[in-house]
Amino acid sequence: MSDYMNGTGIQYHLHVSKGQVGRYAILPGDPKRVPLIAKYLDDARLIADSREYVTYTGTLDGEPVTVTSTGIGGPSAAIAMEELYKCGTDTFIRMGTCGGIALPVMGGDVVIATGAVRMEGTSREYAPIEFPAVADFCVVSALKEAAERLGYRYHLGVVQCKDSFYGQHDPSVMPVSYELLAKWEAWKRLGVLASEMESAALFTVAARLGARCGSLFFVVGNQEREALGMDNPKLHDTEPAIIAAVEGVRSLIAMDRKSRA
Repeated sequence: MSDYMNGTGIQYHLHVSKGQVGRYAILPGDPKRVPLIAKYLDDARLIADSREYVTYTGTLDGEPVTVTSTGIGGPSAAIAMEELYKCGTDTFIRMGTCGGIALPVMGGDVVIATGAVRMEGTSREYAPIEFPAVADFCVVSALKEAAERLGYRYHLGVVQCKDSFYGQHDPSVMPVSYELLAKWEAWKRLGVLASEMESAALFTVAARLGARCGSLFFVVGNQEREALGMDNPKLHDTEPAIIAAVEGVRSLIAMDRKSRA
């Protein structure tokens, strides 16, 4: 691969380099969420601000932890993971928002993904479509323990990933509405919990790299509940998911230290 940064060691998109990031990283989509997460770290400071990628690094229980925004969707999320991995990060937690699909999933809940439907394009440039996009068991366990410890209402299972936000929310106007509507019905029948846009790519890229990755989401609302006239709270404060992601990292740090002892 060409070195576009002329031997400086600085990553082309993120503008970070080795020694500036931790082994553990939390990946929100929105750059504005980065300082909101970083405030839970000790001595967090801005490392880089490039394109959609804002990066802070601090410490948690004495261990360097990085927070980097990825923007929206699989392509930019994959770039963030690739470049952080080159700088020493090997454990990733995607933290963001989702829309519920399964009827028990309500606004304000937390969803922890065990796997993701690969209805997006990025992962197809890493692995054949038959390859499953699954989260790392240790990361899932840490997030589950964190949600339970915090007393959150949470759901554990498969999420759906897509590239078009409006293909989900207004599929009938799309030229391929026949495909979008039929597959959405399949996800419902299969018990898919929620829809989002990054996990399938991240889980697949992590498999290629040999890294660990998991995802945790704050549920904004559930369009299926709304369609049936059911109670459908719509909430936007992601603080619960932020806290759970940080606590998940804390659990992983303790777990990794114990395994090294």
